[in-house]
Amino acid sequence: MDKIAVIGATTWGTTLALLIARKGFDVCLWARTPEEGLDLAKHGQNRRRLPGKKFPSNLWVTSVPSGAIAGAELVILAVPSQKMRENAKILSPFWQEDMLVVSAAKGLEIKTLARMSQVLEEELPRAAYRNICVLSGPNLALEIAKGLPATTVVAARDEATAKRVQEILMTSQFRVYTNTDIIGVELGGALKNIIALGVGMADGLQSGDNAKAAFITRGLAEITRLGVALGANPLTFAGLAGLGDLVATCYSKLSRNRRVGEELAKGRRLQEIINSLDGQVAEGVPTTVAARRLALQLGIEMPIIEGMYKVLFEGYAVTDAAAELMGRPATSELAMLSH
Repeated sequence: MDKIAVIGATTWGTTLALLIARKGFDVCLWARTPEEGLDLAKHGQNRRRLPGKKFPSNLWVTSVPSGAIAGAELVILAVPSQKMRENAKILSPFWQEDMLVVSAAKGLEIKTLARMSQVLEEELPRAAYRNICVLSGPNLALEIAKGLPATTVVAARDEATAKRVQEILMTSQFRVYTNTDIIGVELGGALKNIIALGVGMADGLQSGDNAKAAFITRGLAEITRLGVALGANPLTFAGLAGLGDLVATCYSKLSRNRRVGEELAKGRRLQEIINSLDGQVAEGVPTTVAARRLALQLGIEMPIIEGMYKVLFEGYAVTDAAAELMGRPATSELAMLSH
């Protein structure tokens, strides 16, 4: 049976490792440190992220990067977006030409504004370029780990490459679709986290379902506008990696980004909230910085993202940001979809 490597013992990384191992593949899960690796191996589960979800016998753990990816057909990087480059650099010396690589991270790099596939292009050997894929969709890890039904999208420049990954990941409870719009699939997954922060704020203010629906819809318009300006297919944002992921993240109690927004609306400080996440990352926070910079560079008006930035980083009150959005000049509903 072919070997699959999963880089990152995050909740999502561990979930993907379990999903693939349960299908019968040999899976190696790479932990960040020897200490983490020993704990995972000793207890046969990720007690911190997925307690009670026992590793099958064909899933093993290592903290040695060369051993993790040696002989792997597919390498999945399920690490925080701001750590993607660091991890790709570590793996690069051990890379083998025919390996498939999948980014399972949803974010933009703050320093460079790069998407995760672009980071991989820059840090992995040149031969890896044609095999780079991205994975995104309404994928709440805890539900998938429980075996609940879910769908996702794997995107690659070449349809045949995406289909190879689709065959590996697809199960009776995890339906995988393919797409060749890497830009759109990545941006949908990254930018929806910003909108989820805002929806959490609306929940914290008890603004009601009408306001939540409006915020999600107008948020999708902003995501689409920025995505199209960066070369994405607008139809991608109407699919699972766009609307689907947006709805799941904005409505689920499992969403860290929604929870951060809700706590901000209750008056808690951002750093205090982040510290309470037990080492997990709310990707919408750093992505807000990158998305705002992209919008400014491209000259695109994005009032929701601008409002989120003010609340997160300029000490703006959530109520004031909400009032600004409601008080904007009247316009056509479709105006946000044009440049």
